[in-house]
Amino acid sequence: MSIIGQDIPMERPDTDGRAAVFVPVPGVKEDVLLTIRKGAAIVGFANHDRTITVYFESNRFDDPVLAKWEHKARKAYDRLVDNAPTVSKLTTSPANFEQIGYINGKGITIRRMDSLQRWLAYSDAMASCPETEIIARTVIAKPDSVKV
Repeated sequence: MSIIGQDIPMERPDTDGRAAVFVPVPGVKEDVLLTIRKGAAIVGFANHDRTITVYFESNRFDDPVLAKWEHKARKAYDRLVDNAPTVSKLTTSPANFEQIGYINGKGITIRRMDSLQRWLAYSDAMASCPETEIIARTVIAKPDSVKV
């Protein structure tokens, strides 16, 4: 059974607008897990046809800037708001996901930390778990490039 909030944001948010934060439900279909990958941060919104559109970031290329779950969530949110072309996007049934909180331009609010911890433990990614339920937006500095 999916747990989707009654106030899930409808349609793509504008810049700094609110989007939902999701985790896969226990027992989600394997094809969904193969698409989003374990440990991914997943953000999205509801559509009028009763589906959800999710953007996700799993740090497939091990970028050190995306080591923490909240940084992955911010990256996925920025793609969603910008409607950026990406393969890290999926329109699916809400039965595959549980809404655990919200993200906007100011930060992330986790309402179901136990579900996030369950997902990250299942993914062997507990080290990336946020310490608090309210995560203010932080700007991550890119590593200095080496000049020759």
